Amino acid sequence: MNRPLEGLLILEFCQFLAGPSAGLKLADLGARVIKIERPKTGDACRSLSIKNLFVDEDSLLFHTINRNKESYTADLKNPEDLERLKKLISKADVMTHNFRPGVMEKIGLDYQNVQNINPKIVYGVVTGYGTEGPWKNKPGQDLLVQSVSGLTFLSGVDVDGPVPFGLSVSDIMCGNHLAQGIMAALIKRAKTNKSVLVEVSLLESILDVQFEVLTTYLNDGGKLPDRSGAKGSAHAYLSAPYGMYETSDGYIAMAMGNLPNICAIINCDITDLYVEAGSAFENRDKLIVRLAETFKKENTKHWLDLLESHGIWCAEVLNYQTATAMNTYKSLQIEQELDLADGKKIKTTVSPIRLDNQKLFASKAAPKLGFGTAEINKEFELN
Repeated sequence: MNRPLEGLLILEFCQFLAGPSAGLKLADLGARVIKIERPKTGDACRSLSIKNLFVDEDSLLFHTINRNKESYTADLKNPEDLERLKKLISKADVMTHNFRPGVMEKIGLDYQNVQNINPKIVYGVVTGYGTEGPWKNKPGQDLLVQSVSGLTFLSGVDVDGPVPFGLSVSDIMCGNHLAQGIMAALIKRAKTNKSVLVEVSLLESILDVQFEVLTTYLNDGGKLPDRSGAKGSAHAYLSAPYGMYETSDGYIAMAMGNLPNICAIINCDITDLYVEAGSAFENRDKLIVRLAETFKKENTKHWLDLLESHGIWCAEVLNYQTATAMNTYKSLQIEQELDLADGKKIKTTVSPIRLDNQKLFASKAAPKLGFGTAEINKEFELN
C-alpha cells in the first residue's frame, strides 16, 4: 500500500525514547527516517536494556523504538562531518533533536541557522521542561518528570505514598505529541511554503495527559486528589463502584454505573451507606469494601455473565499471559515480526493505525550503527 508520508525525509538527532518514538510513528506512516548517531557508541538507548535483554549487540529496548529507520554516523564536533550534515539537512523535510538548550546553537544547527540552510524545514525540538525558565537544563528523564507533575499521587491507595507508572508514560506521550505537531506543521508548510518550528516538552505532555483531573483540581477550589483507602480503588476523583474487585478465582473491573442498580443485580445491600447520589463519593471507601465482600462470593465468569446481561460495563482483569491469549487480542493483529540478520526474528507491536482497512506492518528491524552512512553519502552526494 502507498503510505501517506512516503517521500518525506526526516533526520532524527534524538536518542532514548521520546523523540525516537515520534520517528517510529512517522516511519510506520511511510516517512524515511535517518537516525543521526555519534560514531562508535550511537544512540545511548542501544546500551540501555530492560531486564538485560540484547539483540545483535543492541538492547531490545532500542529495537522496539527504532524499527524501520536508517543509521548515519557523524561527529557533530568534526567540521567535515558537520558540513555533510548541513548538505543533508538542505534536502530534508523534517529534523528533530532532543539536545539540551544551547547545544545546537553552539554547532550552528539551531532553528535560526537551519532555516538559512533549508527555508522549508519542519524543525522539531524535544526538551524536558521547555527551552526557557529555571528548569531548562534539568535532565528530562521520564520518572523525574512523572515525579514533578503530580501524576504519582493518582494511583494506588491513600497510604501508599507516590506511585509511579510502570512504563515510560511521559516519554511515550511526548513522542505522540511531537508526531502530531510535525504532521500539523507539514500541513502548515504546504499552505505557507515556509519553515515551521515545533516544540514539545516531557513535562507539558504529562500535564496534558492529566487534563481530566487537572481541570477538576483547578475548578474544585484547589482540593488535592482524594485517593481511596480501600484496596481496588481506581480513580481519585470517581466514586464507587469504579474500581477492581477480587472474585473467588480472579478479579473483575467495574466502570461507572448506577450504583443502586448494580447492587440490586449482585444482591449487595448498601441501604445504610447510600442515601442519595452524593453518598457514592462521601462513603466511597465503605461502599468499595462492601462491594468487595460480595464479589468474593462467586467466580469472575458468574459476575460477568450476570452484569453484562443487564448492560453493566465491566471486564475481567487480565495479565499479559492471559490477555495475549485472547481471540480478541489475536484478531487485532497487534503483533509483528522484525527480520534480523542470519534469519533471526523478534516480536514487537505494530502501529495501531489502520489505513483503508490495512494494518501498517513493517518488518524492517532497527538499523545497525552507521550501516547506512556510506550509501547515504553517495545518494545525496555529501562527500
